[in-house]
Amino acid sequence: MNKNDLVRAIANKAGITIKDAGAALDAVIGAITDGLNAGEKVQISGFGTFELKSKDAREGINPKTGEKINIAASKIPAFKFGKAYKDSFN
Repeated sequence: MNKNDLVRAIANKAGITIKDAGAALDAVIGAITDGLNAGEKVQISGFGTFELKSKDAREGINPKTGEKINIAASKIPAFKFGKAYKDSFN
Protein backbone atom coordinates (compact mmCIF):
# COMPACT_ATOMS: atom_id res chain seq x y z
CA MET A 1 0.00 0.00 0.00
CA ASN A 2 1.42 3.37 -0.98
CA LYS A 3 0.39 6.85 0.17
CA ASN A 4 -2.32 7.23 -2.50
CA ASP A 5 -3.85 3.88 -1.52
CA LEU A 6 -3.76 4.91 2.14
CA VAL A 7 -5.46 8.25 1.36
CA ARG A 8 -8.23 6.43 -0.53
CA ALA A 9 -8.69 3.98 2.34
CA ILE A 10 -8.93 6.84 4.85
CA ALA A 11 -11.46 8.63 2.64
CA ASN A 12 -13.61 5.49 2.34
CA LYS A 13 -13.50 4.63 6.05
CA ALA A 14 -14.12 8.19 7.22
CA GLY A 15 -16.67 9.08 4.53
CA ILE A 16 -14.73 12.15 3.44
CA THR A 17 -13.27 13.32 0.15
CA ILE A 18 -9.90 12.12 -1.07
CA LYS A 19 -8.64 15.71 -0.90
CA ASP A 20 -9.68 16.03 2.76
CA ALA A 21 -8.19 12.61 3.59
CA GLY A 22 -4.90 13.63 1.97
CA ALA A 23 -4.84 16.86 3.96
CA ALA A 24 -5.60 14.94 7.18
CA LEU A 25 -2.82 12.43 6.54
CA ASP A 26 -0.34 15.21 5.75
CA ALA A 27 -1.39 17.00 8.96
CA VAL A 28 -0.85 13.86 11.07
CA ILE A 29 2.58 13.22 9.55
CA GLY A 30 3.48 16.91 10.02
CA ALA A 31 2.37 16.89 13.67
CA ILE A 32 4.42 13.74 14.38
CA THR A 33 7.47 15.28 12.69
CA ASP A 34 7.06 18.54 14.61
CA GLY A 35 6.78 16.66 17.90
CA LEU A 36 9.91 14.65 17.21
CA ASN A 37 11.82 17.78 16.17
CA ALA A 38 10.80 19.34 19.50
CA GLY A 39 12.36 16.39 21.32
CA GLU A 40 9.06 14.82 22.37
CA LYS A 41 7.81 11.25 22.17
CA VAL A 42 4.60 10.95 20.18
CA GLN A 43 2.36 8.25 21.65
CA ILE A 44 -0.79 7.08 19.90
CA SER A 45 -2.72 4.96 22.38
CA GLY A 46 -3.44 1.49 21.04
CA PHE A 47 -1.06 1.95 18.11
CA GLY A 48 2.48 2.83 19.17
CA THR A 49 5.16 5.39 19.98
CA PHE A 50 7.37 7.51 17.74
CA GLU A 51 10.64 8.78 19.22
CA LEU A 52 14.10 9.96 18.24
CA LYS A 53 17.03 7.70 19.05
CA SER A 54 20.64 8.82 19.15
CA LYS A 55 23.40 7.02 17.29
CA ASP A 56 26.89 7.67 18.61
CA ALA A 57 29.74 8.73 16.37
CA ARG A 58 31.62 5.73 15.07
CA GLU A 59 34.28 4.61 12.66
CA GLY A 60 33.20 2.97 9.41
CA ILE A 61 34.74 1.74 6.20
CA ASN A 62 34.12 3.12 2.72
CA PRO A 63 33.07 0.00 0.79
CA LYS A 64 34.55 1.27 -2.49
CA THR A 65 38.01 2.14 -1.25
CA GLY A 66 38.29 0.24 2.04
CA GLU A 67 39.38 3.52 3.63
CA LYS A 68 38.37 4.13 7.27
CA ILE A 69 36.01 7.06 7.72
CA ASN A 70 34.44 8.79 10.71
CA ILE A 71 30.65 8.70 10.84
CA ALA A 72 29.15 11.60 12.80
CA ALA A 73 26.65 11.15 15.60
CA SER A 74 23.05 11.44 14.45
CA LYS A 75 19.45 11.13 15.53
CA ILE A 76 17.09 8.72 13.79
CA PRO A 77 13.32 8.40 14.09
CA ALA A 78 12.10 5.11 15.53
CA PHE A 79 8.68 3.53 15.99
CA LYS A 80 7.63 0.92 18.51
CA PHE A 81 4.27 -0.79 18.09
CA GLY A 82 2.00 -0.90 21.11
CA LYS A 83 1.14 -4.25 22.70
CA ALA A 84 -2.57 -4.03 21.82
CA TYR A 85 -1.75 -3.37 18.17
CA LYS A 86 0.75 -6.23 17.97
CA ASP A 87 -1.72 -8.58 19.65
CA SER A 88 -4.39 -7.73 17.06
CA PHE A 89 -2.46 -9.76 14.45
CA ASN A 90 -2.31 -13.00 16.43
